[in-house]
Parts: sequence; C-alpha cells; structure tokens
Amino acid sequence: MLPLKEKDKPIIQKLLSAGCCARCVLRFCCVSVQAAYRQAQHETLKELQAFITEKENNKVQDSTAQALTHENNKSHDPALSETVEDPPCKRTKLDPTETLQSKADSVAMVTVKNMESRVCVACLGILQDLCGPDQAVQIAETAKAQNYEFDTLVLSVSLPAQLCVREHSCWLHVKKEVREKGLVLDKDDVIQVKEAFKWIMQGLVTKQLEGVAVVSKSPFEVGVEFIHPETESDCHFLAKSCPDCFKPTKNKQSVFTRMAVVKALEKISDARFLERYPCPPLEPSSSCTPQDIQCLHVSVFIAGRYNKFCRSLPQTPWVIDGERRMESSVEELIAAPILSAFRADGFNFSSSGREDVDVRTLGNGRPFAMELLNPHRSRFSKVEMKQLQETINKSSDKIRVRDLQIVTRDAMSRMKEGEEEKTKSYTALVWTQKAIEKEDIVFINDIKDLTLDQKTPLRVLHRRALAIRQRVIHSMNARFVDSHHFYLGLKTQAGTYIKEFVHGDFGRTKPNLCQLLKTDTDILELDVESVDVDWPPPIPE
Repeated sequence: MLPLKEKDKPIIQKLLSAGCCARCVLRFCCVSVQAAYRQAQHETLKELQAFITEKENNKVQDSTAQALTHENNKSHDPALSETVEDPPCKRTKLDPTETLQSKADSVAMVTVKNMESRVCVACLGILQDLCGPDQAVQIAETAKAQNYEFDTLVLSVSLPAQLCVREHSCWLHVKKEVREKGLVLDKDDVIQVKEAFKWIMQGLVTKQLEGVAVVSKSPFEVGVEFIHPETESDCHFLAKSCPDCFKPTKNKQSVFTRMAVVKALEKISDARFLERYPCPPLEPSSSCTPQDIQCLHVSVFIAGRYNKFCRSLPQTPWVIDGERRMESSVEELIAAPILSAFRADGFNFSSSGREDVDVRTLGNGRPFAMELLNPHRSRFSKVEMKQLQETINKSSDKIRVRDLQIVTRDAMSRMKEGEEEKTKSYTALVWTQKAIEKEDIVFINDIKDLTLDQKTPLRVLHRRALAIRQRVIHSMNARFVDSHHFYLGLKTQAGTYIKEFVHGDFGRTKPNLCQLLKTDTDILELDVESVDVDWPPPIPE
C-alpha cells in the first residue's frame, strides 16, 4: 500500500488529470518512502486510481444509504406514502451502487491505459520509461568497460532546465487546491526528480554490478544526462521576464542553465508566471533523450621531493612562440611513470618555488605535488609507491625523486604556505672583474639579515608584474677559489632573486654584490642546496 493520506486525494486528482505520471504524483504528495518509487509504474497508477475511486464509492454509498432511509421513513408515514411517483425508467438498474461502481472502474481502466501511453508533463518521461533495468544495464556496462578501480559509486543526474519550469507550473496548479482546503504543503517538501530517479536506480545498478553499493558520497561518479528538444521554447518566456538572469558564457552552449532558470523562477511572481506559461503545463511532444553515460573519479594527489642534476633542464615544458626549446622537463620526467601507473587522463604539477633551467636542485630536494585527473586506479600500497619512485629514478639520470606518497587535497596547501614563509639555501659561483684576495671577501661572512629592494627583474618582467619587493638575506659565507672566482653561500627569504643580487640587474636590486665588493660581479653557476619546507613528511629509506 502506498503511504497516502486523505489530504492527498485532491492533489492526486488534479495531477493525474493534468497529465502527471504516477511517480510524479507521489513526489508532489511528498512521499519519501523509496520503495514506493521502485514499484512498477502501472501498479502505482492502479493504486492511485483505487485510492481516489474509494472516496467516490464512499460518497455513492452514503447517498444510497440516505435514499433507503428516506424510503423507509415514507413507508411508515401515511402522508408521505400517499405521494404518487413516476414509474422508474426501463434502463434504470435496481442497485445504483453497482451502476456507479462499474462506471468508476471503467473510467479508471481507461485512465490507466491513457496515462501509460502519455509523456508526463512534469518529468518528461524520466520517471516513466527512462529508469529501469535496461538503463541499469547500460550504466553497469559503461562502468565496467572503462576499467575503473572502485568498490562504491555515486550516481549523478543532469536534467534539462525546463523541468524546473514545469515543476513550478504543476506546483501552482495544486497550490490553490491545497490552500482552499486549509492544508499545509511546502514546495521544498516535494521530492526532486533526481532523488526519485536515484531511489529507483540504486538497487538495479547494484544488482548489475554484483553488489557494488550505490551511495550518496563516493570518489567514483557515474553521470547520467538527459536532454529535451523543447528546453529553449519552454524557458524562453523567462528570458523576457528576467533578462539579467540569462547571460551568455564561453563554456555553455545555452543560456538556459538550471541555475539561471532557478534564479529566474525565484524572481518572477506567480501572477506573471501564469500570464506567460500554461498551468498545468502542456503535454510534451516527446520524452527526454539520454546522452552518453560519463564516468569520473575524483582527483588523486601525489607529493614528494625532487633533485635536479642537469643545467639544461627546465622545470616545466619550455615553449617560446609555439616552439619547444628543450626536449624534456622535470615535470614530464616525473609525471610520465605516475600517469601510466594511475591510468590518469591528465595532471596538474606544482612545486614550492622553481629553479631556472641552468640551476641545479641538490640536498633534500624541492617539494612538489601533482593532481592526477580522473585516475582509473587510485589505491596504491606503500610498497607500490616505493616501486613507482624507483621506476621514476631509473628512467633518467637528470632527476631523482624521494618521499613519494599519496596525500590529501588539504595537505597540499602546506606546501604553498611555506613558499613565502620559509628560507632557502644556495651556493653560487661568482666571478669578479677586479682581482681579489681571500681578505677581500672575509667581511661577507659577517653580514646578517641584509634587506634588499628588488625591482622585478628584466628577465621575468614579461610574466611578473612590475613592483619593488623587499627580501632578506639572512646570512652569507664566502669561499675563495682564485683571484677572480669564489663560492658564495646564502641563506635567504623565499622569493629572493639570487642572480640579480650578484650582478645587480642594472641597479634594479639594491644593495647588490657589485656595490659590496666595489667591482662588477656575475654569477656563473647556481645550486639550490635546500628548500626549508617541512612537507611532505619524509619516508624512511
């Protein structure tokens, strides 16, 4: 039995006569029992007809009982019995209850047949013929064919925007009836088409996938999309009434998105809506059309540290004016084995700062992170991650990776937090124009917390805004090589331009090493010795 109440009868009558399917009638009656939607459509329709016919039968029985009572009273009242009545019509049946009952039953049968062949004015057929075993088979076969690794899934549904319009029209259709009878019914209590669709499909899909649970939250999503040819014609009146709600966007083929339509329906008054749109909605010419089923796994995040040993390797692909300048990059050497192992569609690479193409990264390496897009495999043990790290390291002698691990999206923010706050250590090979002695560079060791004013370097001006940035060199040490060369060790605030501090960048960095040594200087080699960000956590060798 459907969980319906006496107050639902007028709503059921209005919606059935308007052309709503049985499941949409349940939605507007706020039936939240999932099993009611899983019942076969024709069975639900018969129950609804029986429910409202029962009321009519009761009325007939009450009127018949009153008539019999009246006749009985006449037989005992001489004054009434003297009244002469016309003889009954030859076609009149002896039992009026039977007459009306058979008539009601025949009407119900006709209505059931008509309703089953009509496209619902509210859901456009989605809850009629587009949610059943056949659709469950398609969903399961798609998920299996794409070879994802999953033990649960979430079912997402994309519906044509005009369903919001049609639902609003149906709501206004029953709203008056509800108020006239003094009943309370909130539009927010109406079950959404998406929810009803999922309730129907969950068990069917689980059965086809041999026990894989369809849940409300899962990293693996199977998307079902429906479209309808009359979306624009159904929504067009809203664009005239609320033009500010519908603005073209680059990525959307139509301005009539669900969010735009919902926003317009919130702004338009009931009276204006009824002037522009039929209530109840007209019967559609066709059902919705299902599109290709899409599968998507949430991103997986990988973190680690890398060393770069080559002075002709950029961090990311180096492309100038559409032409590639270097055959590979740190990003690509790391990403290729990881993409293959996780069977991901793509990736986003980020790191704690970046080194120039001619700069090595030594020591414990530079923290990096990768977002793997739509990975078909997502679960790796610590042993498997260790093996993946070894695969990367064996693939090239230009880089090396350590501490490779799977992390959460939230954990990645720690890397970016440390980018500007932490310190970095460098070693630079410096050339001096003027000949020097050991004693000439000893004073450098005593310099502490030297504040620099660095105007955006000329070499990065094409990609960074023009500004003067203050950076601090916390400490330095000098190691004499010969009369024109020495090694300069620096511990600096993150974001300090080391090359510009050494050669001055035509006076754009002040103070600079040229000023300190009172001679022109230049940088021949630069190594990053450490990036002092305590992330990701180290993994014992």
